[in-house]
Amino acid sequence: LLPAWFDADSGERLNAETASEVGRRAICISEVRLYGDVSLRFVSRSPSLSPSEELRFPGFVLSGEGDGEDSDFLLRGFDHVVGNVWDMKETMGRLEEMTGFHEFAEFTSEDVGTVDSGLNSVVLASNNERVLLPINEPTFGTSRKSQIQTYLEFNGGPGVQHVAIQCEDIFESVRRIRKAGLVDLMKRPRAEYYADTRRRMLREKVVEEGLIDAETLECAEREGVLVDCDDQGVLLQIFTTPLFDRPTLFFEFIERRGCSLPSSASSSSSS
Repeated sequence: LLPAWFDADSGERLNAETASEVGRRAICISEVRLYGDVSLRFVSRSPSLSPSEELRFPGFVLSGEGDGEDSDFLLRGFDHVVGNVWDMKETMGRLEEMTGFHEFAEFTSEDVGTVDSGLNSVVLASNNERVLLPINEPTFGTSRKSQIQTYLEFNGGPGVQHVAIQCEDIFESVRRIRKAGLVDLMKRPRAEYYADTRRRMLREKVVEEGLIDAETLECAEREGVLVDCDDQGVLLQIFTTPLFDRPTLFFEFIERRGCSLPSSASSSSSS
């Protein structure tokens, strides 16, 4: 049941089963080990299913239809899923061989540039670059312990650090999430962060080229949203606090306005 391009010799199969049925038409899933106790799931739709036909996996329960803002947080899908591992190169080589994914981008601790991030990072992407799997490893020899090392110790080994979810309108999403108490978002950055961001945007001619405007920067400061950019556009993002009582898994909400690179994996980038 694995894809034809999958290298079975370099991956550990976990299961293969029929996942859901719509009448007599089914989809199939197959899982392989990604890193730690995390699995990568392949989903194969039956050719008889139309693209618009809704699929529900076993155990799915509709929580309620809801109305307007109470049920729609303007979240539109996964953007990327970040994993923390001890050895980035080993994990990267194994996943490239197993899946055929390619290196999309690479960052070092100097690129990330926060005092307690202490990480190297690489982004693996599928051929169409719609599936992005960044991988972080800790760096050592700094005055403070890497937050990646802290994660690995508290998590008991490699695992998913955070899941980034695309927003249709990040400012409205943040307002609705806060109103509903859905998750706890990180504290708003200091005013100095936004002053520095405005200067940087002017210096890099982001505003001049029409990639961002003053109103967007004002909304970002009001809602506590981080702003980044590359030569293709602007990245707006905000992180939750860890979901559990340990510094492990958290979520990121993200809106891209032309920007193609995943955000840095550090939730401390506004410190």
